Amino acid sequence: FVFSSRAIKTNQDLLPETPWIHIFYNDFWGTLLTHSGSHKSYRPLCTLSFRINHAVGGMDPWGYHLVNVLLHAAVTGLFTNFSRILFGDGYWTLIAGLLFASHPIHTEAVAGIVGRADIGACLFFLLSLMCYVKHCSTRGSSASTWGWILGAVLCAGCSMLWKEQGVTVLAISAVYDIFVFHRLKMHQIISALYKRKNLTLFFSIGLLTSWGTALLGVRLYWMGNKPPSFSNSDNPAADSDSFLTRTLTFFYLPTKNLWLLLCPDTLSFDWSMDAVPLLKAVSDWRNLHTVAFYAGLLLLAYFSLKGSSNERECNGKAVMNGKQNANGHSCHSEMEYKTLEVKASFASKEENGIKPHEIQKLQLPSTENIVILSLSLLIVPFVPATNLFFYVGFVIAERVLYVPSMGFCLLVTVGVRALYVKAQKRFLKNLVFCSTAALIVFYGLKTVVRNGDWQNEEMLYRSGIKVNPAKAWGNLGNVLKSQSKIAEAESAYRNALYYRSNMADMLYNL
Repeated sequence: FVFSSRAIKTNQDLLPETPWIHIFYNDFWGTLLTHSGSHKSYRPLCTLSFRINHAVGGMDPWGYHLVNVLLHAAVTGLFTNFSRILFGDGYWTLIAGLLFASHPIHTEAVAGIVGRADIGACLFFLLSLMCYVKHCSTRGSSASTWGWILGAVLCAGCSMLWKEQGVTVLAISAVYDIFVFHRLKMHQIISALYKRKNLTLFFSIGLLTSWGTALLGVRLYWMGNKPPSFSNSDNPAADSDSFLTRTLTFFYLPTKNLWLLLCPDTLSFDWSMDAVPLLKAVSDWRNLHTVAFYAGLLLLAYFSLKGSSNERECNGKAVMNGKQNANGHSCHSEMEYKTLEVKASFASKEENGIKPHEIQKLQLPSTENIVILSLSLLIVPFVPATNLFFYVGFVIAERVLYVPSMGFCLLVTVGVRALYVKAQKRFLKNLVFCSTAALIVFYGLKTVVRNGDWQNEEMLYRSGIKVNPAKAWGNLGNVLKSQSKIAEAESAYRNALYYRSNMADMLYNL
């Protein structure tokens, strides 16, 4: 029951004598939403799942962990199924699924019981997205198309009731419709408004926008039209009096989050307090990371949205210089494939797992369009945690990256595929493939090691000393005190106060 005391152990909403309807009026911790001390985290479906767990197995943690693992398995299956829409039935879909299944950043969400909110939100996020994909493919040709969009908006609402960021699936669905299904470029969107055949597209987008606005409006009203308040230690940047400090720090934090996705070597149960020191001056060298991050992001988005001008379509299939694209992908940039011969084109199709007789039936999205969707899936679900619209109660939270990691896995996969296709020699192709396999293996090994840190509270807090020594030593002192290891507990409290001398609870415990 690591990190779950308030959400489970002392949460009155889990008890059978508490009316279940209270779940929909209280926050994640069992406090009335309109109460001044409420955290404002409204996740009734997650709390309901905890209540069912409690009814079946009481406080035995085994059942809670089992549900988390099963939910993660279901999310991985759905994500792999969604990847098939983008990459086809070949190796690349498998790679995307394995990357997601093995990524160490998911450990907190799966091993920590309260992380179920993120997993459940992701499950309904994908269900909503898959329903909208079906709506796009049946729009105008089947009466069931509006049933699919109804399923999409209902699942989006359920995702939001698991965790707030679930509502962002509506924006991702719109991006899929415009850039993947309709394959529009930025300069084509305005002109598409005047074409009558696109009325159903903009009707669907309007419906998504209206539903999203309604959900956010109800959510704000339900929590009393007031944002939550957090302590200085939870989010030091938000409490800073300096506008420059807040700006530089908030711009830097997404860079740090991306690095955790790319290289999850150092992970922690808690990134509050001074775990990420504030950026107080322009001369801070970490600003170079910020500039590089946003420059790379903007360049990637620019070239993906701009696309290639050397493309044309024939009978609904992308053709370049009189030849169909390699890999069976419509609308790929000419630069990506200009070095390929027809023979190599068919070879790459077979390497991608596409049978020759299926090539004419298959129209997969272009690399540029997959990059747009991947960037959207990486960025948009993360926006609520950026402090841009409201302050949040953490500096970095690994569990918050559970949904955005899907965009990261797609981005890595499409990048590896582009390198593989461009490689002219078999040795280089094998090198790209083996490097990707090695990355998946290392991610998996790190996940196994990180799960060991989550076996109990003492191991978890010891693992966090490197990142957040004040918080980790303080929590470790509490654990050691409960084990009657008085001398060790005293040493832990003194260590905590060495790093942060103004912690009243540590002084009191000492």
